[in-house]
Amino acid sequence: MDTIQRQSSFLWEGSTLEIHLPAVLTASETGKDWTAFINILKTNPPRSVIVQANNLGESDTSGISFIKLIRLECEGRKIPFVLRGLGDQFKYRLSIADDDSKKNKETLANSLRRSEKIGKLTIDSLLEFKYLVTFTGELTVSFWRSFLHPSKIRWKDTFRVAESMGVNAFPIIAMIGFLLGLIMSFQSAIPMRRFGAEIFVANLVGLSLFRELGPLMTAFILSGRSGSAFAAELGTMKVSEEIDALTTMGLPPVQFLIIPRLVASLFMTPLLTIVFNLFGLIGGAVVLISFGFPLITFINQVNIAVGLSDILGGLLKSYFFGMIIASIGCYRGLKTASGAGAVGESTTSAVVGSIILVSILDGIFSVLYFYLKI
Repeated sequence: MDTIQRQSSFLWEGSTLEIHLPAVLTASETGKDWTAFINILKTNPPRSVIVQANNLGESDTSGISFIKLIRLECEGRKIPFVLRGLGDQFKYRLSIADDDSKKNKETLANSLRRSEKIGKLTIDSLLEFKYLVTFTGELTVSFWRSFLHPSKIRWKDTFRVAESMGVNAFPIIAMIGFLLGLIMSFQSAIPMRRFGAEIFVANLVGLSLFRELGPLMTAFILSGRSGSAFAAELGTMKVSEEIDALTTMGLPPVQFLIIPRLVASLFMTPLLTIVFNLFGLIGGAVVLISFGFPLITFINQVNIAVGLSDILGGLLKSYFFGMIIASIGCYRGLKTASGAGAVGESTTSAVVGSIILVSILDGIFSVLYFYLKI
């Protein structure tokens, strides 16, 4: 049996190290005892450690910490640890130290997780902003270059996209426009009928459609229909590495893929807005005719209420809405990551982003028109 003479006695029983604590264990002894224990672990690690605390009658915080550190070191090295003979007053203080340690560890882990999340969010936001600025600059340069040199536009693809976005969207635009005009006229006519003012439903429907609802509803429909299609098409090409192949061949993806979609959207969104407005008026006319008003009366009221500035103001809105829909859809498509759900995420982001930006831009136009008295 080997004995290491210390204030705490270190005794060997075969491959088991027994540590006999003294009657008084304070900070003046624990430093030397801890150094001795670590040296034993480095030179001749035991198979198990037993701490005998039968003689311990007085201890400060460092003594309790000494016992706790021995146990943690054994747990870290996967050495069985046994504590014997510890008094109840010391067990209580040891349990408090364990609880505080767990709380500190959990607090530290949570703070690290929060720090990691904040850092990752900050880096992702900066990279997203950098990519957005790069994309916006490249799209602007390519658009004006195509505007000055129309021969650079791939017109065949532009007409194909225009057919898919415009002609194929005609039924849904016409149906929703008609239903919206019908419902809005009917709901407005019910309270106005109390005052004998049903005829002014024509004024309300005409102004609402041309100034606000026509461009806005058309943009929302195209965001869900065409913006998502742009994101899905380009996202699929990104996942299958077709866009990388175009870049390798020296064909810029913005000029080759996005400009045709942007040009088609700029042409078709105002035209679809006109279709929406027209069918909305037809829906309103049906309601007023059912109330006994002749069609010519409805047309005259719309002519009185709606001016050229209202029509052009709504078409100007729709022009910018179309630009946003195409740009956001293509941007999200190019940002598609790899993986099975990446295309779906890009499509969802394109629709949500387009609707939000269209709503914000509509609010800006409303304030601008108010101060310009349009």
